[in-house]
Amino acid sequence: MTKVESYKYYGDNNYQITNNNPIDIHVGRRVRLRRTLLGMSQEKLGEALNITFQQVQKYESGSSRISSSRLWDIAQILDIPVSFFFDDISDDTIAHSPHLMKTRLAYNKHEENTTDLMFRHETLELVSAYYSIKNSDLRKHISEMVKSVAVALLEES
Repeated sequence: MTKVESYKYYGDNNYQITNNNPIDIHVGRRVRLRRTLLGMSQEKLGEALNITFQQVQKYESGSSRISSSRLWDIAQILDIPVSFFFDDISDDTIAHSPHLMKTRLAYNKHEENTTDLMFRHETLELVSAYYSIKNSDLRKHISEMVKSVAVALLEES
């Protein structure tokens, strides 16, 4: 194979670098969301999958692609259907899929949407703390109190 032929091979439209694919990032965020809501550590999920917590970090950041069999295992461990990982996928994320991007000249790197409240660290901490309260009546009262404060602040402004 000559140098030109080699270049053509790697320049082929079907050749894609898969790291940081927006859909992989979305799926990783959903893994992190569910794991955090369950109060499960990356170490615990890693143990259940027989992988290191560093590999779980790579999955959650989207830097490593999750195979379909691994995604199935994660869904079973986190007690959710596989479809959960694709729920709430934005049109922007879909539009940035390499499959759809291959007809475009440039790939705009997908940026994390920090305005999405469900993916903020603060939200995950709050939900985790909320569900760590074992008394369901107390949880309900806390929820009602927070909602009342939010309504009062909205009316105030």
